[in-house]
Amino acid sequence: MFKFLKKDNAAKTETAENKAVSNSVAVLTPVEGKAVALAQLDDGVFSEGMLGKGAAVLPSDGIVTMPVSGTVEAVFPTKHAYGIQSDDGVEVLVHIGIDTVEMNGDGFTTSVSQGDHLNAGDVLGSFSIEAIEAAGYSSAVIVVISNTDDFAEVTGIENTEVSSGDTLIQIVKGV
Repeated sequence: MFKFLKKDNAAKTETAENKAVSNSVAVLTPVEGKAVALAQLDDGVFSEGMLGKGAAVLPSDGIVTMPVSGTVEAVFPTKHAYGIQSDDGVEVLVHIGIDTVEMNGDGFTTSVSQGDHLNAGDVLGSFSIEAIEAAGYSSAVIVVISNTDDFAEVTGIENTEVSSGDTLIQIVKGV
């Protein structure tokens, strides 16, 4: 802040800066690997954005972490997907693999239960890339913002290597 500003102006400027920061939400990558666009996936539901906008990661690691701070609203019985409500009002679906529901949980473990409140970066569970691919499925980890329409902008990164904790999706709230 500029030292010559009156206290009232400094407070107003600080409030405007805080609004700009709080107007944006980062959804972190839940797994290490290469970020790709949903359009590159071989699954119409995700590639056409039917469940919302987002991004996917072709994993190099089988540890999946919380992409936001919030509450685990759903843990699928097959342990391949998690529904999360962030503290910022973002509804996030983390889906491990394409058609992996058919594996009935084989190759997946979960470390959380419905109702758990976790911080971004906390471990949700793990999966075997090798078991998924041996079963003939894609191991892409898909992150979708299911309430995309509630936001002014939802933009996923693509074509870059990512580590757990890197921003995968940037969300701009409405004005």
